[in-house]
This record gives sequence, structure tokens and C-alpha cells, in this order.
Amino acid sequence: MSRQIELSVVTINYNGVEDTLELIYSLRKYLTVQYEIIVVDNASDNDEVSIINQMAPDCITIANDKNIGFSGGNNIGIKKATGRYILMLNNDTIVKDDSVQKLITFMDANPQIGGVSPKLLYAEASPDIIQYAGATELSMVTLRNKTIGQGEIDKGQYNESQKTSFLHGAAMMIRREAIEKAGLMPEVFFLYYEEIDWSTQIEKNGFELWYNPVCSIYHKESRSVGSESPLKIYYMTRNRLLYAWRNRLGLAKILSFIYLFGVAATRNTIKYLLRGDLDLARSVVCGGLAFIKLKNKLN
Repeated sequence: MSRQIELSVVTINYNGVEDTLELIYSLRKYLTVQYEIIVVDNASDNDEVSIINQMAPDCITIANDKNIGFSGGNNIGIKKATGRYILMLNNDTIVKDDSVQKLITFMDANPQIGGVSPKLLYAEASPDIIQYAGATELSMVTLRNKTIGQGEIDKGQYNESQKTSFLHGAAMMIRREAIEKAGLMPEVFFLYYEEIDWSTQIEKNGFELWYNPVCSIYHKESRSVGSESPLKIYYMTRNRLLYAWRNRLGLAKILSFIYLFGVAATRNTIKYLLRGDLDLARSVVCGGLAFIKLKNKLN
């Protein structure tokens, strides 16, 4: 009789088969827990599912006929998953040891915790540079916060586990019971801020969120979109407004919109215009307009 699957690893592939295969090979090499890998292809330009099936036939692959975004793709994988825990990894991440097992041990010992993110390090940096070691709370009005440790050399200064305000979308392990109570990832965001909103919903349903550095995941940040691409600027602008709409009330909500529209969007538009980045300036404006026109903001 086969052992119960402890862990379902869900990753999304979109025109990134080389990265996806590297992630799969790293998981194969190091994981000792009973696991399954679910790859959701978000309508890549070429038939990358066939390549994955050929090179990694033990994986479960799901081919979407259109790009349904980060949250939509992950939700497809979550519905297919059979593990006690679901580990969502960006396809441009890799593991270098079996420390994922320690996250499972941590979650087993703390049933009040709904989700945990490991330490995230930049994959191509030497020495190790931190991307994520937890996060401070979002401010009520500006939605500003700090990603702890970002850009610092990893000297073990963030080697203590602690509560965090949100999980990092590149690597987050979620308890199945938390998903059953909080629901799936909100698909209205499509790209960016969905893990922040989901983290908020998980907390609202009585679970804690933690950062735990017993595990490190290595991330090739922003390979698919770019650190300051028009696509990223568009969705970051739109989705900050959307998060405020969904998660702020009363005066805080009014003040947040005054800031996001009147200060942040205006400042960013002027900044990009002065730099001559017309596409980025247009993305800010279009992101704001898209939020205004968006129906069913609470879905």
C-alpha cells in the first residue's frame, strides 16, 4: 500500500519550460517526503506540455486553453492536489536540499498556522542575497510595507521564525483546512497582489501566517515579466486599488483611494514621463482606468 501523499507541489508554466524542468529536477533530486508535482500550463505559445510530459512523465500536467493568470492557474492545481499540504512554487524557483520537509514538520506541530513561506534567496546571486524573510504589516492608507531582509546578504540575521503579514507568492505552503475555510486564491487580481489578498482572507478565517527560515528556496526573480515592465506596472497599479477596495473600510478606504489615485498614481506617471518611459506612464493610467471599469471587484 502506498503512503499518503504529504505534499502537493503546484507550479504554473507559461513560456518557461526550461525553468519549469529545472524546478522539477531539483525537487526530484532532494525531496524525500511523499509528494506529487502538478504543472499547470497557462496556454504557452508552443506546446510546452508535451515537452514536460516527455521529460518528466511522473508529473501531473494540466493544459489551459487560455492564460487565466497566477491565481487562476494555481487554483486549477489546488483543485487537482491530493496532498495534506499544498506548496505553491513559482516555476523559476529551485530547491537545493530537503528542507521543505522541515516546513511540513513545523506545520504539523502548529495547527493554528494556515500558511508558511520559507526564506527566499536570489538564485543567481553570490554570496546569497535575501529576497524575502517575512514582511511588515501593510499600512492602512498607503498600503506601504517592507519586505524584511530584501537585498541584504544572508548572514543568518533572519534565522528566527516569526509571524508575517503576508506570504510570498513565489513559495508558500498552505494547510488544506485553511483553503477549505478561506476559499481559493482570488482570481480577480489575475497577476500581483493575489497572494496578499489571500493571506488576508486566511487570517480573517482564524489562521496565522508565518515566515520560517528552516527552509530556503532560490528564486530567479522576474524572468517572465521583468522588474519594471508595462505589464507589471499596469497590474500593480490596478491591484493596489483593488486590494484597498476589498480590504479597507470607512475612512481608511476613502483616504487610501485619495492617496493611491491622487498621490501615488500621479507621482508615478510624472516620473515615467520625465524619464521618457511613455509605455510605463501609459500603464499607470490604464491600470487606474481598468480598476474603475472592473466589475465584480469582490469576486
